[in-house]
Amino acid sequence: MADLMVKGVIFDLDGTLVTSSLDFALIKAQVGCDRDADLLEYVESLPSPYMREEAMALIHQHEMQDAQHAEPIPGVAETLSFLKSIGMPLAIVTRNYSKAARLKLERCRLELDLMLTREDALPKPDPQALHMVADSWSLPYQQCVYVGDYKYDIEAARRASMHACLFAPVELPDYAEQADIIIERFTDLPAALGLHHRAQTGQLVG
Repeated sequence: MADLMVKGVIFDLDGTLVTSSLDFALIKAQVGCDRDADLLEYVESLPSPYMREEAMALIHQHEMQDAQHAEPIPGVAETLSFLKSIGMPLAIVTRNYSKAARLKLERCRLELDLMLTREDALPKPDPQALHMVADSWSLPYQQCVYVGDYKYDIEAARRASMHACLFAPVELPDYAEQADIIIERFTDLPAALGLHHRAQTGQLVG
């Protein structure tokens, strides 16, 4: 994968950088959302501001509770440290609530250059947030990669004209073939992107 020439890496948060035990089936049942529907789209479609506010308050409650138990995914700390050492710009794009997302980063002692949540841009799989990150770096979209563990992440990357990297530590989902890159261990990411070779040959980012 050394020919990708990636110059910016964007990550999903839950299930990619940090653990999450959000029970979406329970949340959907509590707000009246169909099991197969998109939760955020459902809330947005509710007929009154009061109903939307009540549903979102319940979602926030679940997200904050989940954040209090988040742990870093194995291999994340050392991988981020390596990427920073070669000058790679790093960001997070998450569908999460900003307050919960910040708490997760604090608990897990992770620091990245930039984080966009659903309060900053349209939620994935819309590519808006990914484009905002790349634009802030003044990088072509094709030189960025989005790393995530779910189909929305792959779809968002494709719609953003970025490389799609699927993190699949347990088993390959049926949508895995849509990804450009697949890693089973987080520490495999630099090699999968050709970045170890770039560091060894002095081709640092910038």
